[in-house]
Amino acid sequence: MFRVAVVTVSDRSFAGTRADAAGPRVAQLLTAAGFEVAASVVVPDEQPVIEQTLIHLADEQDLALIVTTGGTGFSPRDVTPEATLAVCGRRADGIPEAMRAASLAVTPRAMLSRAAAGIRGQTLIVNLPGSPKAAAENLAAVVDTLTHGLQMLRGGQADCAAQP
Repeated sequence: MFRVAVVTVSDRSFAGTRADAAGPRVAQLLTAAGFEVAASVVVPDEQPVIEQTLIHLADEQDLALIVTTGGTGFSPRDVTPEATLAVCGRRADGIPEAMRAASLAVTPRAMLSRAAAGIRGQTLIVNLPGSPKAAAENLAAVVDTLTHGLQMLRGGQADCAAQP
């Protein structure tokens, strides 16, 4: 079982003017998929704060996976992808590509997602949209494959030739 964190990026949820609906939904889906949600935090749409949070969770908490929700759109304050890529040493472009492809089957607005994914040390960081519905749909598109990637990332035995 991999330990994970859910980071909600939202000025309104951080300020307490809107309840965080996406973070708990993502945590529920991760738990159902067999992950241990070790941390759930809400941060504002501030790149330095997002970066510090991701670094802390990856480096000090040694979590295998960090899933963010929010801050992936076109708004000037949507900086989650920039924060994610700034703290990652390697990109994992196939993950957001798969999420966008699956989401395009639901809505043409999926092409507006700027979600990113990358690797910091032995931690995978994946951005999801801020809408609870979109976050759940995007996570569903990749969650089954994440375990295989995390096994490889964490140095475990993973059979790359085995069919999912």
